[in-house]
Amino acid sequence: MEIYYSLEEIAQQSRRSVATVGNFDGVHLAHQELLRRVQERARQENAASVAVTFDPHPSKVLAPQKAPSLLTPLSVKQELLAKSGIDRLLILPFTRDFSLWSPEQFVQELLVNTLQATAVVVGESFRFGHRQTGTPAVLQELGQRWNFQTEVLPRICVRKLVVSSSQIRRLLDEGKISLANRLLGRPFSIRNRVEPGRGIGRSQTVPTLNLAPYAERLPAAGVYITWTRFPAQSDDKKGVEPQGAEPPARQFRSVTNVGHKPTFGEHELGVETHLLEPWEGEPPNNLEVSFLFRLRNERKFESAEELKQQIMKDIRGAEAYFRRLERFRVSIMLHE
Repeated sequence: MEIYYSLEEIAQQSRRSVATVGNFDGVHLAHQELLRRVQERARQENAASVAVTFDPHPSKVLAPQKAPSLLTPLSVKQELLAKSGIDRLLILPFTRDFSLWSPEQFVQELLVNTLQATAVVVGESFRFGHRQTGTPAVLQELGQRWNFQTEVLPRICVRKLVVSSSQIRRLLDEGKISLANRLLGRPFSIRNRVEPGRGIGRSQTVPTLNLAPYAERLPAAGVYITWTRFPAQSDDKKGVEPQGAEPPARQFRSVTNVGHKPTFGEHELGVETHLLEPWEGEPPNNLEVSFLFRLRNERKFESAEELKQQIMKDIRGAEAYFRRLERFRVSIMLHE
């Protein structure tokens, strides 16, 4: 996937395009369908498939007090869009000046003059231009004026819930991780640096890896069954996020606590993960935690011993979950 950061840069590419535009926070099932359809039409029209997104998120410029924390930071969003198979990604700086563009200017400058779009694929909720006055109907009218087609995809629903970034954020806030994962089409994950903890877990014979304070979306406080991935060693030594390079990242079954450690009087929200299998070597600089299932709410215990007993119960619950997961995987393989 080619990545561009300005209209001038991508305009140097002379090939026509089929495009889609959006924030793509989470790159969820509805986004994935948009990207699939863009690529399908691009092949049919012998054009480049292009996704246009913005950095920062528009709400962080226009209404910073109300701006949501993100499901996917930009680096992760880039990686997910690349995996979708899209040819080109245009990351436009979102500024107040850009927000003043009328729908007509947005279409003419971006879609017509720069991308040479023959078709634009959007969802029903797509909005663009100053004060979000551009709608799919407006886009269709402008497409007729500038000779490109507009395809509007219907909403996608899972268990009667419309798949959207805001819906997934609500589910995470409610601790409904399994349903959030259904809407995402994959486990919700976070990546961050590992930092030293206070040693509380290790002193209670339950060693944990502690993540640095995380600026974006976290699931509700509680205890979760997770996968924890260490980056490839070559990436980790550079102190960068795991990118799936060779040698492959190492993956461990794990139990992860998201919370404030109320038993020990701590109030800052933190993430710590306990691996269910041994590992050798120094702790990694970075790791990725993928949330699979919520075991329980965060609780305050009367003593460290009571907490330890609950942790052991959580570990047994996680081990049982992974055994069921393995049996299901084997069953699927036998029936292929």
